[in-house]
Amino acid sequence: MKTIWSYLIILMFTTSLMAQNILSTSEFEIIKKNAYKDFHPAIQSAMIENSIKKLSLNPDLRSQPDPYFKYQIKTGKPTDQKRSGRCWMFASMNTLRPFVIDKYNLSNFEFSYVYLFFYDQLEKSNLFLEGIIATVDKPMDDKQVEWWFKNPITDGGVWSSFVNLVNKYGLVPADAMPETYHSNNTREVSSIIATKLREHGIMMREAYAKNKKVDLQKMKTTALSEIYRILVYAFGEPPNTFTYRFVDKNNKPTELKTYTPISFYNEIININFDDFVMLMDDPTRPYYKVYEIEYDRNVVEGINWKYLNLPIDEIKASAMLSLKDSMAMYFSCDVGKQLNNDIGLLDINNYMYDTLFNLPFRMNKKQRIITFESGSAHGMTLIGVDTDINDKPTRWLIENSWGNAGYNGKLIMTDEWMDEYLFRLVVHKKYLPETTLNLLKQKPILLPSWDPMFKMDD
Repeated sequence: MKTIWSYLIILMFTTSLMAQNILSTSEFEIIKKNAYKDFHPAIQSAMIENSIKKLSLNPDLRSQPDPYFKYQIKTGKPTDQKRSGRCWMFASMNTLRPFVIDKYNLSNFEFSYVYLFFYDQLEKSNLFLEGIIATVDKPMDDKQVEWWFKNPITDGGVWSSFVNLVNKYGLVPADAMPETYHSNNTREVSSIIATKLREHGIMMREAYAKNKKVDLQKMKTTALSEIYRILVYAFGEPPNTFTYRFVDKNNKPTELKTYTPISFYNEIININFDDFVMLMDDPTRPYYKVYEIEYDRNVVEGINWKYLNLPIDEIKASAMLSLKDSMAMYFSCDVGKQLNNDIGLLDINNYMYDTLFNLPFRMNKKQRIITFESGSAHGMTLIGVDTDINDKPTRWLIENSWGNAGYNGKLIMTDEWMDEYLFRLVVHKKYLPETTLNLLKQKPILLPSWDPMFKMDD
C-alpha cells in the first residue's frame, strides 16, 4: 500500500509540474502580443523571398576591403580542399609552402594532400580498433565505449594530427600522388570505413564475450586489411619512392632525384615540430594552464592535441612577432560567424541581425562556447597583419583552402572578429616570452575525449 501511495504522489507531482509548463492559451496570447510589437510587414515580405544574410548585410561593408597589409608572407596559388574535411591538412601544409617556394625560387608549390590523408584514415582506424580492445571488457553503455562507437573515424583533424603523420610518413609533392574524386569528396568513403569499423568493433567484443582468450590483435589485422583495400580503391597506393625535380620561376630545373617520403621531407623542410606550441583562447577554463584531450590524435603512438590557454592579447602578440619574421601559422576559428565570403571579410558588423529583427544578440565568447553556439570549425593559415600608426593590429590576413573563394582565396578579418572567434594558433616557441615558455613545463590537465573542446577542424 505504501508503494502505491508513493507512486500516486510522484504521479500527482509530475502532472502538476507538466501543468505548470504547458503552453497555455493565455500565455500564447501574451507571446503573440509581445512578438507583434514593432512588427514590420515589409520586413516579413522581404524575408519570405530573400535570405536573412542578404537582408541584414551592413551597407557600409559591401565593398572590397583594402588588400594592403603591412606585414604579409608571400604564398603560392590558392588551394582547394573541395568537399572534404581536410582543412587542417591544407592549413598545416600551407604553413610550410612558403619555405619551399622561397628556397627553390618557385612560382608555386603544393604537397600531396591525399598521400597523408590515406595514412590518416588508416591510422585513425587502427586507433579506433585499439580503443575497442582496451575497453573490450566494459559494458556497451560505458561512456568511453559509447564514445568510440559514436566517433569511429573522421576526416577532420588539428595541427598535432599533421605532425603525427609527417613524423611517421614524411611528405611528397602533389605530382607524386595526385588527388582523386574521393580525396576531394570524402563523405562516401569515410561513411563506408565507419561502417566497417563499427562492424569489426562489435565482432571483436562479441568474440571476447564468448572466449576471453580470443586473439583480438589478429582480428584487428583482418579489419585493417579490409580498410586498406577500401583506401587503395579510393585514393590509390601511396608511393614508397618517387623521382622529382623543382623548376624555378626562370624555368631552370634542379637535378632529378629519387626520394622516399621521409628523405623528401628531411631535405626540403627539416623542421623540428617540437619547437611549435598550440595556443588557445578558451575563456571557459582558467588561463595559463596546459590542457590535453585524451584520444585526440590519429596515430596510436602519436601526440594528443595539447594546448596552452592564454588570453587573446598575448596570443596576438606572439602572432605579430611570427608574421614580422615571415613565418606563417596554423590558425583555426569559427569561420561561419559573420563571414561575407563574397568579398572575403570576417567582421563582427557584417550582418545586422539585431537591426533586422529588432532584437538583441547578447552572448559573449564564453557563453557561446558553453552553450555549443560557437567552437573551432575550420583550420586556415595566418599570413599577414596590418597595423595602425602605433603598430597595433587592426586587421589580419588568412590563407584559406576554398579555391578562389573570398578575396583571391584569402580572408581578411578585423582585430575585433579575431577576439571573438579565434580558437587555436600554432606558433614557434621563439616568439613566446620566457614567462610563457615556463608555463609549458607544467603537467597538462587531461580532459576526456568527450570534452566539448574535442572539435576537429574540417
